[in-house]
Amino acid sequence: MFRSLPLRVLLALVMGLLAGTLLQVLGGTSLDSAASIVEAIGALWLNALRMTIVPLVFTLLVVGIASVADAAATGRLALRAICIFAILLLSFSLYSVLATRGLLSLWPIDPVGGAALQSSAVAPSADAVHASTLADFLRSLAPANALKAAVEDAILPLVFFGVFFGFAATRLPRDLSGPLLTVFRAVAETMLVIVRWVLWAAPLGVFALSLSVGFRTGLGGAATLLQYVFMVSLVTAGVTVILFGLVALTRAAPIQRFVRAAGPVLAVAFSTQSSLASLPAMLERSRDVLGVSERTTGLVLPLAVAVFRVTSPVANLAVAVFVAHLYGLEPGLHQYGAAILVAFAVSVGSVGLPGQVSFFASVAPICIALGAPIELLPILLAVEVVPDIFRTVGNVTGDMGVTAFLARREIKTSEPLSS
Repeated sequence: MFRSLPLRVLLALVMGLLAGTLLQVLGGTSLDSAASIVEAIGALWLNALRMTIVPLVFTLLVVGIASVADAAATGRLALRAICIFAILLLSFSLYSVLATRGLLSLWPIDPVGGAALQSSAVAPSADAVHASTLADFLRSLAPANALKAAVEDAILPLVFFGVFFGFAATRLPRDLSGPLLTVFRAVAETMLVIVRWVLWAAPLGVFALSLSVGFRTGLGGAATLLQYVFMVSLVTAGVTVILFGLVALTRAAPIQRFVRAAGPVLAVAFSTQSSLASLPAMLERSRDVLGVSERTTGLVLPLAVAVFRVTSPVANLAVAVFVAHLYGLEPGLHQYGAAILVAFAVSVGSVGLPGQVSFFASVAPICIALGAPIELLPILLAVEVVPDIFRTVGNVTGDMGVTAFLARREIKTSEPLSS
């Protein structure tokens, strides 16, 4: 049972909170020194993870943009699919911000519990608290110095440069673009190896960080963690409900038939938490129950699994907005706009990564765009096992829904005109 990394990290979180609470009750100067050493170990583990964020995000973004451009060049159906993917990703990103803010207004974060979690991370800088103006936002889009933007963790300019760099690379002759993208893939894979090494020690790192929380505040942060899990899961689960509604509204397929087709696929997604593992079931149910042609399923569904995760920006934005509110930040419209653009961009690059890797690679840049600290992310990773279920369920629903919609459009466009 405990061979699963998410479960081991969750166990480490619980044990760390309990151990820290026990040390707080016992007290003593020697225990304070011991707790400080453990806290330093947690900070060391977090810094080892943070050092991969900028190179990983940039290289994945360049490779992801190039792969999407190659897919779009394969034909009209692929281009239509990518356009629908983009529209859904942006629309659901806006939904996530509005829904999360709405839930937080109805159920504000408890100040005591919030302070308990805040104690495990540094406070945001004064500059992050104040929203930028529209002029500042526009000036910050294109970095005057890309290396300086990387050093300063200026994520939005870096993403902006990465998108342009990725598209520009696709315009090069094949003998130039091939080796260039190979280098970026190699750098990305190298960063992923480092991340996997660091995540191998995730139980130790999370234990150290959560022990610090427990030592400082006891179990006061547990209720806030449960609130976080509930809110992110609810916002993410809402995507599935909306997608079923869109299938019925657009008449992509009779809703009863779509529910019957999606049922077994959702069961696989729920149990495996993997869109890739659900692909065979999606192919079978789309062909046999929805009557989608092999041409459409053979192109759209693998493409969707490769470049499209509709819940990725939704859940990642929900996490970042929750963290921002936890620290009392009130991002402006421009900052939310920047966060949505970052969420959209990194969702393309992080497709196909393991859940623990993609959590850091995707959420950290969004937090930085909102001016929120990322030191809490290891603690939140420990409880990500629950929201991750709803991520996968929403992803496969979106994959099948888009496939059914495109299949219906293909049938309409191929029908001969009546005389």
